[in-house]
Amino acid sequence: MHCTVTGMGAECCGHEPDTGGDELVTEREEPGRWWQVRELRFAAAAAVVLAAGWLAGRAGFERAGLGLELVSAAIGAWVFAPAAVRDALRGRVGVGTLMTIAAAGAVALGQVIEAALLGVLFSTAEGLEEYAVTRTRRGLRALLDLVPRTATVLRSGAQRQVEPAELRVGDLLVLRPGERAATDGVLRAGRTVLDLSAITGEPVPVEAGAGDPVPAGAINGGGVVEVEVTAPVAGSSLARVVHIVEQAQERKGRGQRLADRIARPLVPAIMLVALAVAVLGSVFDDPRVWLERALIVLVAASPCALAISVPLTVVAAVGSASRSGALVKGGLALERLGRVRTVALDKTGTLTRNRPRVVAVVPVGGVPADRVLTVAAALELRSGHPLARAILAEVPSPTPATDVQAVAGSGLTGTVDGTPARLGRPGFAEPGELAADVERLTAGGATVVVVELGGTPIGLIAVRDELRPEAAETVTGLRALGLSVVMLTGDNARTAHALAEQAGIDVVHADLRPEQKATHVRDATAMVGDGINDAPALATADVGIAMGAMGTDVAIETADVALMGEDLRHLPSLLGYARRAHRIMRQNVGLSLAIIAALLPLAGFGLLGLATVVLVHELAEVLVIANAVRAARLRPSPGAA
Repeated sequence: MHCTVTGMGAECCGHEPDTGGDELVTEREEPGRWWQVRELRFAAAAAVVLAAGWLAGRAGFERAGLGLELVSAAIGAWVFAPAAVRDALRGRVGVGTLMTIAAAGAVALGQVIEAALLGVLFSTAEGLEEYAVTRTRRGLRALLDLVPRTATVLRSGAQRQVEPAELRVGDLLVLRPGERAATDGVLRAGRTVLDLSAITGEPVPVEAGAGDPVPAGAINGGGVVEVEVTAPVAGSSLARVVHIVEQAQERKGRGQRLADRIARPLVPAIMLVALAVAVLGSVFDDPRVWLERALIVLVAASPCALAISVPLTVVAAVGSASRSGALVKGGLALERLGRVRTVALDKTGTLTRNRPRVVAVVPVGGVPADRVLTVAAALELRSGHPLARAILAEVPSPTPATDVQAVAGSGLTGTVDGTPARLGRPGFAEPGELAADVERLTAGGATVVVVELGGTPIGLIAVRDELRPEAAETVTGLRALGLSVVMLTGDNARTAHALAEQAGIDVVHADLRPEQKATHVRDATAMVGDGINDAPALATADVGIAMGAMGTDVAIETADVALMGEDLRHLPSLLGYARRAHRIMRQNVGLSLAIIAALLPLAGFGLLGLATVVLVHELAEVLVIANAVRAARLRPSPGAA
């Protein structure tokens, strides 16, 4: 916590900054108990020796007492003084430098007890910060602990127990009831239910059949199944999440950069002020008195509480959010999330289940309904759009169309059986005599596509994606936070308004192409989408939030925030949580600056002694640490602001 000030900013706290890198948190030796923290052990030892020295002095053994007090000062200073000396030799100064000068000066002036007390309290504050960081990062260790120690794999027709690191892409994992998946895979044999609660935060198990993905850490809640490995353990979705969260904890938000900008020039400025106090005061008064005041100024103006105020909050908040299924990409994303005033929700896949089904087929007179579906399926065969899946589910073995081209936000064109064909929204493909049916079906909340063959409409297909059951509850929760809620969709206005009414959303922007959604996303707006189709809006929004991102590379890598699961009720909890973390950041910065502002003049005018300043300064650090750790508390009330 001695905050070395370099060209890159303030680095706390006597440790090399963690860059995230390729090293996973499981490879780090982290103390699990307070007595395993080096700084706290030194502080405790220094405190015991100091107490013994004080008692010896009170008992009349002054020389022994003084010796013990000097030993106590040396033990306490050992935590920060050697690193401060090494940094000074490299031309770097920091809070540790200030504390080292103050401790040495106090000893030189005969204030050995004050020097020892400085070492005890400063080492205690350092140790508490280290312990707090360790505890808040333990959630990442728990995530990687979801990977089992062994895995059962089928090789050469026989089952073998192997280490997860030995798994190769293409291996067949055998998952028995209650076992966890060691890495990502695809279900190849059997049906089951998967418990993903430890990954996504959603308690309801998910049904899975052949072809469904099985993410690392998923618990098999059914019978024995076979899973084909699609990624090595080191490249699994779980490992990626942990790696990204580690990097996110190191990213600086605006508040942290502000703290750095203040701390960087403050340390050398404090040293100059203290020097001026010592020199100018000595000209007119007893040099010993003004040297003591200069040392007190060094301690009083130390900006360590300021330097740790935001980073520790970010580490606590980001690490804790990851345990509840929310991946927040750093301090800047966390700060922006805490300032959001409007939430824009995509319709398909966000407000709806993303499981559309065909609810009606209306052919032009004389055209069989099956023919309408066959032509549509031929065009949609290679499309990944949710509506395509609904149409393809109605046609078991479609013949693919040729020369298929997608018209963004409108539909598809191609050739079916040698005849030009087209499928898309009304307006892109004209419904002709079926215009009244379009109105009727869209009024009922369905999405309607027109199918053309040879330039003539042959029918309509109505597809409806039902609203998520928690959508209305989520909108109510967002409004309880004082947030405005809007819907953005490429669907037609009548369908959009029908679904918005069910969800309780008043503001709807419909008939939008992907690039047009970005124009409706302004400052202090969070855009919630699937991370792929809504990429322009997610990138333009103040905060882009990807839903259901577990195992989706694009969503995890590109979104500012990724919700691993698909339960919308996590959204108001996350926003309320981010608001509280943002408020804690402001409180910590304000408290840190207020302490410096209050102590500096009192120290300069000699109204406070060194022991008092040290006590107040270190208590302020403890308050900042304790307040920052509060950001790790999960699930605030919906109204938390």
